[in-house]
Amino acid sequence: MNFFLQLPEYDPDIAREFSGGSDSFVPSLFGIPLFEAESLWLLLIRFIFNFLICWIIIRFCYYRKSQRRDYYISFMLFSMTIFLLIFLLDNVKLQIGFALGLFAIFGMIRYRTETVPFREMTYMFVIIGISVINGLAMTVSYVELFITNLIFILVTMFFENNKLIKHTATKIILYEKIELIKQGKEVELMADLQARTGLSIKRLEVGHIDFLRDVAYIKVYYIPTDNQINTIDNKVKIKDFS
Repeated sequence: MNFFLQLPEYDPDIAREFSGGSDSFVPSLFGIPLFEAESLWLLLIRFIFNFLICWIIIRFCYYRKSQRRDYYISFMLFSMTIFLLIFLLDNVKLQIGFALGLFAIFGMIRYRTETVPFREMTYMFVIIGISVINGLAMTVSYVELFITNLIFILVTMFFENNKLIKHTATKIILYEKIELIKQGKEVELMADLQARTGLSIKRLEVGHIDFLRDVAYIKVYYIPTDNQINTIDNKVKIKDFS
């Protein structure tokens, strides 16, 4: 008969679990850790990564054509805010549905003081999407995360490249030679508009016609001489400039 008791082997995982989950004491205030080096480094690394990705897209894809400093700043601040919000909310284990709902709300934002152009809204959606991905993708590898962000950059640069995809701009003109808007006068109408505007017009559309004043609105499609986006091409009334 064995009179000696056999003691269980020491298991460090079980010991760590019953000792609070850590081998070392972590100072806290009201139950909140004062400093966690691992979490801080993760936050800084992912924030810098997300910031650089968004900056590359905004600086070299959007701003290169539009030269809109106001949207430049807005997009970068949106990126920073969304990333930090999503990252910190994920750390406190909130439901992912809340994060997706927040993403949907920001994706439908429209400013009251100014109608945001479609191109700017698209870039805003892209920046919010990138920030949400970088803030929530805590289980994927860094290589997967890098390739995902690289796809965003490459696809955006591809579609913004004028050599690959030709950009056609539009302009609305208030035209007074009402006799040239008749069917069969298209060649003369286009020649007159090209001579007077100096634009390389590819096609045109006749819109609203006012026979009381003998004028008509004509929308012309032309090839711009530079890469910049003209933000007032389609504004025809004084109130549109306020």
